[in-house]
Amino acid sequence: MPLLDPIPSPVENADLAALEWQPLLALVAGFAASPVGREAILSLRPSTDEAWIRRQHQLTGEVRLLLGEQVSIPLGGLFDPTDLAAKARIPEVALEATELQAIARLANDVAAWQAMMQSPPARVVGKLAGLAELSAGLTQSLRPLAESIERKIQPDGTLADNASPELGRIRREQERQQRVIEESLRAALRKLSSDGATQDDVITIRGERFVIPVRSELKRRVSGVVHGASSSGQTVYVEPLETIEQNNELVRLLEEEQAEIHRIFVALTRQVSGYSDALVAGARVLALVDNLLARARFARDYNCVEPTLTPEQLTLNAARHPLLEKHLRAVGGHIVPLTLELTDEARQLIISGPNTGGKTVTLKTTALLALMAQAGIPVPAEAASFPVFTAFLADIGDAQSIEAELSTFSAHIVNLNRLSRLADARSLVLLDELGSATDPDEGSALAVAVANFFREAGTWSLISTHHTSLKVYAANTPGVLNAAAGVDETTLIPNYRLRLGVPGASAGIQTAERLGLNKGIVAAARERLGSQHVDIARFLDKLHNEVMALEAERKKAREEQYALNLERKKLEREGDVEIRNRTRDLETKLGSLFKEFEFQMRENVRAIEDRAAQQKLSKESERRINRLRREFQESFNQTVVAHRSGADLNDAHAQPHVLKHVAPGDQVLLKSMNKVAIVQREVEKDVYEVALGPIKMRVKKDDLADVKSGSAAAKSDPLAAARRQKGVVVSVASANTDDMRMEINLIGRTVDEATEELEKYLDRAFLAGLPRVRVIHGHGAGILRRGVRAFLKGHPHVAGIEEAPQNEGGMGATLVDLRQ
Repeated sequence: MPLLDPIPSPVENADLAALEWQPLLALVAGFAASPVGREAILSLRPSTDEAWIRRQHQLTGEVRLLLGEQVSIPLGGLFDPTDLAAKARIPEVALEATELQAIARLANDVAAWQAMMQSPPARVVGKLAGLAELSAGLTQSLRPLAESIERKIQPDGTLADNASPELGRIRREQERQQRVIEESLRAALRKLSSDGATQDDVITIRGERFVIPVRSELKRRVSGVVHGASSSGQTVYVEPLETIEQNNELVRLLEEEQAEIHRIFVALTRQVSGYSDALVAGARVLALVDNLLARARFARDYNCVEPTLTPEQLTLNAARHPLLEKHLRAVGGHIVPLTLELTDEARQLIISGPNTGGKTVTLKTTALLALMAQAGIPVPAEAASFPVFTAFLADIGDAQSIEAELSTFSAHIVNLNRLSRLADARSLVLLDELGSATDPDEGSALAVAVANFFREAGTWSLISTHHTSLKVYAANTPGVLNAAAGVDETTLIPNYRLRLGVPGASAGIQTAERLGLNKGIVAAARERLGSQHVDIARFLDKLHNEVMALEAERKKAREEQYALNLERKKLEREGDVEIRNRTRDLETKLGSLFKEFEFQMRENVRAIEDRAAQQKLSKESERRINRLRREFQESFNQTVVAHRSGADLNDAHAQPHVLKHVAPGDQVLLKSMNKVAIVQREVEKDVYEVALGPIKMRVKKDDLADVKSGSAAAKSDPLAAARRQKGVVVSVASANTDDMRMEINLIGRTVDEATEELEKYLDRAFLAGLPRVRVIHGHGAGILRRGVRAFLKGHPHVAGIEEAPQNEGGMGATLVDLRQ
């Protein structure tokens, strides 16, 4: 049974020789790692089984993923083990050492593949479903078989001494027996050397028996058995009588060794038979993997893609003929890619143009890439899609045969007759130089009739021609497209670019002139060219120029569209920036509203704290909070609406809660501290330096508010409200803030003295609006420090305390944060 399954539903009618299929397979087979893989590639054929085609491309794509991850797939030991596996199943048969070593290499390769599939590279995990399914049947590990063979058989094919205990014992006895024989022979040599009877003082072996060399004329002086003579006849090799039994013992040990070796090989063969099914299954998987690996490497080197199968479209985008590309690479040339498109509404393409302009290459490239697609080989193109063809029929080249009595024209007609019988709607037909090799008028009429026959049959067909009638037929017949093989307009040298939609000029005279034909002949040909041909050539030139102009305009339109897209994206980015700027502006305005609301809420909270014992004020406080909440909501909504509509731009009344004009010397209210301060200077935009008593600080503009008038202040002052409602008189002694210091020194006081002095200091600092002060109490025994800190923790003006840093006194001072 072959290692690879036969290709299902192979294409029966395919002119593979004309389409250079075998040279293509030879190119791909060169990327295989083993002879099995190469043979598998060379036996590839296109299939009509769409499921098989898709699976082959899926598997090839997965192997390409492994190549992209630099995964090494060991396939050097791959061979077909079917015969050896069958041989191993025969009882008492022993495989040769080389055969066992080959099986060990194959077992190692299969085990390595199993290990890789069990732990694939991280980036391809979950992307190897096809290969995982292919390898799912490899459940038995072949590593023990490989290790057993490699442990017993050495690289040179001999068995290791430890292959079995018995073999080790026999070889040790052999060594001992050899030493006994050598000692006996050396004693004989020493005795004979004194008499001059020995030729050389060496011991040698003849017929697995140890002997000594003796001069021929003195051989009778040595008692023993002669085992031969040298080529000159001057030396004979004698086994002395005293070593005969010793040699007999050595021969017996050698026979025992061979018997043990045979037993070990039989045991190894029996072990192989136990793994025979797993070996064959593993080899089948690796044979397909090598096949896929060759395709994947070819695809990588030739920039191939996986084609798509579409029943209603044949499309090639930047396609290249792989054999032509290989040749051009070798000579430093550059291949011109091919682009064409046929649809279900237009299945026939008529290609015209100059000789050596690439018409035949277009036909062969299209057909060869379609063959590759249906054989599961990626195609060299940027993109490609094909229907699944059931036949690849070609009439390309000169098929004349003297033996068959066929002229060039006759051979073409015989082949066309064959193609007409085989072609149907799922066939790809290639006709090169249709209607040539006969009278031009008759050939032209015949060419149109043949082309129309295949069009009516619905076949996909590509036809190259020089006949004007075929160009006109393509222009006037639905379902047929014209295409021109490209030519440089100035030099008339072919550029091998296919231009769809227009016919091409043959330019035979120009081609002859370019190829160096006698100038007189060229001039005479031009004179004989009829006016009709000249008019047609001029018409085609005009058509080509118009097409080029349209292409130039289309290119210009694409460039303009691209520029417009760039400009639109630029405006969108600028619009995004404007939106972000306005959003930040809105956030600033909303932040200002929130601060104003916080300020009003703090005032109410303070008022409530001052009148906590007075139940009547609680309802008024609730009313004020609710009113402020409504006012805040209305102001917030107005701000949002004004911002969205842009009505607040340059409007001085859009944000009445924000202080509009601030100048040095102004008295302002700090909302965050509820303290009155004096503006010193504007530091930067919307940031001011203010003086709060002896303290100077920087604040933002939205933290400032106008100082209220006396009546307004009295109205909002919670102390004044308390006076009005209950007749409570509250007087506050004003602190001299100019003399107010940021620290107090209590060193030398007792705890009672210190706390009394500290309490007065804290009252003055609180009224002066100081945010933080430092209390110096010294280190000492720590009694004063503990007493002062205990006092501070319970004081109502103190928000928090912390030990001073080292540069401000360390443990000898305490920093006090005052409530604001």
